Amino acid sequence: MSSPSSSESVPMPGMPATGTTPAAAKLPARTVTRYAAGSLATGGFATLPGLVLVYYLTDSLGVTALAAGLIVTLAKIWDVVIDPIIGGLSDRTLARTGSRRGPMLIGAVGLPVTFVLMFAVPPGLGPAVSATWVLIAFVAAATFFSMFQIPYIALPAELTGGYKERTRLLTWRVVVLTIAILLFGAGGPEIRDLFPDNQLLGYLLMAVAAAVLLGLSLWVASTVAPQGSPIVSATAGHKAFSATHYREGLRALRDSAPFRALLATFMLQGLATGLMLAGAQYVATWVLHDQGAVTILFASLIAPALLFAPVWRWIADRVGKVRTFRIASLLFLVATIALIGMLLWPGMWILAPVGIAGAAYAGMQTMPMAMLPDVMSHDAATSGDPEGRAGVFGGVWTAGETAGMALGSTTLALVLAATGYVESVASVTVTQPATAISGIALAFSLFPALLMLASLATLRGYKLSERDVEHAGVTTQ
Repeated sequence: MSSPSSSESVPMPGMPATGTTPAAAKLPARTVTRYAAGSLATGGFATLPGLVLVYYLTDSLGVTALAAGLIVTLAKIWDVVIDPIIGGLSDRTLARTGSRRGPMLIGAVGLPVTFVLMFAVPPGLGPAVSATWVLIAFVAAATFFSMFQIPYIALPAELTGGYKERTRLLTWRVVVLTIAILLFGAGGPEIRDLFPDNQLLGYLLMAVAAAVLLGLSLWVASTVAPQGSPIVSATAGHKAFSATHYREGLRALRDSAPFRALLATFMLQGLATGLMLAGAQYVATWVLHDQGAVTILFASLIAPALLFAPVWRWIADRVGKVRTFRIASLLFLVATIALIGMLLWPGMWILAPVGIAGAAYAGMQTMPMAMLPDVMSHDAATSGDPEGRAGVFGGVWTAGETAGMALGSTTLALVLAATGYVESVASVTVTQPATAISGIALAFSLFPALLMLASLATLRGYKLSERDVEHAGVTTQ
């Protein structure tokens, strides 16, 4: 593994980067590249299961829609439970070793294996056994993912103290994230559909191909974790699994109003995008009457996102992150309102509002990701905690993000069940009632629009400005 250069040196664990990584210093391109590479995995893991897992369960394994939703929900509940513990573990690992790299490498090894197992259900198993298999594999994969994701989220606050430099770092992360959505969201189903007569084999080969990319990007991103000097503390290494982690998470939420507002907004928007992600395959199959149209949907989403990610950074440098976040959210709201028209006029015209949503999505990802390190550093500068709690913030953030995305799949499953969706096993054709098709359309349009409205209300509670961050001594000029 490559060791950090002097320009990548970091402060003592948990402390802001001021004095070691000057606010005005530009991060080396190799640091930005290696960090952004991690989003190939984080985007891929969020996209592919969110897109096809419920569909895999209902239309290939014969699992009912309610049971499929329950599987996703249980796995994500476990994720929410374990994330604060992993956040505390990340902080203690930093204190003991001077780096967060250890947990990230564990995730890099375990996630690809368990990801393949999720889609490796042997043919001939009944729906109940198949559902249990997927649940166990999904829980394991989610755990390994959190081992990487939580330290990964904490790194920007340690890599640079620059308010705008973090926006640059996270902009490139979002660029890679959008590429990941295209590769996994469009490429995954394409691999699956190469085997129309053997869907289970198609899903397995899809998972193997995805796992190779996951493992590579996880390892590359783990090499960017700075290595500093350990801090010997009375708490380092203790209470690895205890209620302390949850108390620390609740304390972080209590102490930081900006964190509460940002997390609530991101969760609501995660629920909206998670609902649309889970519904995309159903829209392609039952509204557009073409299972393969999901690839076109994703291409329409990604092309504008790739183009607009640098644009949102340019806007943020001029009007601020919060205002830019609000503009992107309003644009996404307009797109989801327009999509309601598919109830009356289903057709490929929906690619236009999907493209608008893609442009907005780039801003909706870049801004909160760039704002979170500001919250972490502001807290470290004002809380008086000598060891910091970036890992705690990362654990709570990942738990909230996971809950939002999980509830998207759960909400879709409830809509499908309530509207009479008919599940099936591989290679068996069924006809869906009109109520189910209408439910799919509403889950892809009206429900996300309502959630976006709610997120704009919670965003009003975020009051942390660039001046506040600089006044706290987090950045130097």
